[in-house]
Amino acid sequence: MALLTKAPRGTQDTLPSESFRLRRIEEILAETAMTFGFREIRTPVFEHTELFCRGMGDTTDVVQKEMYTFNDNGNRSISLRPEGTAGTVRAFLEHGLYNEPLPQKYFYLTSCYRYEKPQAGRLREFHQFGIESLGTASPAADAEIIALARHIFDFFELDGISLEINSIGCPHCRKNYHAALLSYFESKKGELCETCLSRLERNPMRILDCKSPVCSAIAKDAPVVLDFLCEECDTHFRKVQKYLDAMDMDYTVNPRIVRGLDYYTKTVFEFVSSSIGAQGTICGGGRYDGLIKELGGNELPACGFGMGMERLIMLLDAQRKGNMEAERPDIYIAPASPDYSFEAMRLVNDLRYEGFSALTDLCERSLKAQMKYANKKNARFTLVLGEDEIKNRKAAVKNMDNGESTELSLDKFTNEFMHLSINAALGMDDSILNNLTLLDGGKQ
Repeated sequence: MALLTKAPRGTQDTLPSESFRLRRIEEILAETAMTFGFREIRTPVFEHTELFCRGMGDTTDVVQKEMYTFNDNGNRSISLRPEGTAGTVRAFLEHGLYNEPLPQKYFYLTSCYRYEKPQAGRLREFHQFGIESLGTASPAADAEIIALARHIFDFFELDGISLEINSIGCPHCRKNYHAALLSYFESKKGELCETCLSRLERNPMRILDCKSPVCSAIAKDAPVVLDFLCEECDTHFRKVQKYLDAMDMDYTVNPRIVRGLDYYTKTVFEFVSSSIGAQGTICGGGRYDGLIKELGGNELPACGFGMGMERLIMLLDAQRKGNMEAERPDIYIAPASPDYSFEAMRLVNDLRYEGFSALTDLCERSLKAQMKYANKKNARFTLVLGEDEIKNRKAAVKNMDNGESTELSLDKFTNEFMHLSINAALGMDDSILNNLTLLDGGKQ
């Protein structure tokens, strides 16, 4: 078979055999965020390009090399979102959410797009779980979002994940740090890559984030940002650590963390694992107190993080954690003849209204073929509708896990099946079905 085309390089399909687990993981992330008081926000998949250039910084690798940018039919420059923070802040400003009680706390599960060399844990279309806490300067907010990420890793019982934190200061104290970096890297000018040479005057901190082995080796001996913090930034960073200590959270201060986007200030952090090779950063974030003003709002502080879904799943697989049983149909109803398919469709339709996953034949298969299909689908119960069942208005429902059969009324089938499935789930004796009078409101 000659396919017309395949999925673009750097993208991947999520097939039904895996999507059930992905959906459950997403539910766990969302539920965790909501226990911390965060609420979901959804923003467009594309934005005006200037949003990302202003927000993320035109010296970053993302803006310089990786964005999917094009002109639309109105000759406007549009970019697919490379991350979730800028769009969230744009929505916060556009809809006046800063007038609501602060902080405003949002989470999102979203797709992002970067033109990178595809490899394990790094795709051109990837998915991100993000957290944004807008309108608070308190170091408690920094600690809260770090704790949220830790709660997720602990829920899945993941091992070997280390938390590394740093402070990169504010624009005031970074001036002196930038001067020290400029002086240091000027002496290494002949060894820097072409990209880092272009960053030298505009933003020498970006050199610390370069992936080139040569530039990385040079950066190891560069001045350390913690030595240049002003009193306010130093106090903030110390308080963040005190909050983490109060929650008995282990961490390491790593003065080389700068993160890859220009909008960060003060706290930056990463959760790192050694279980998935080179792409070991599972979650990264920090504080971005200047971003809201940069995008046209008032001077409001904020912090947040992004967690790569593909890397999280890689880590779960590597540690054999997060295995989840595939969803099973509650019941498969098999008409022994096409004449009985109408009654089968009535029954599954009624069951579906009550929230059950109910299947019946859609391919006019033989009864034998239908039962094979029910087994492949791993249905919890099966029911065969034949002439006697239709005539007597009763049918035997078979529990496929233990082989036991229970006779139910076709006229009160939904109610009786509800009790049967509950009893089976609780491991109760099916004899409770012999006394349904009270359960059914006294109706016979």
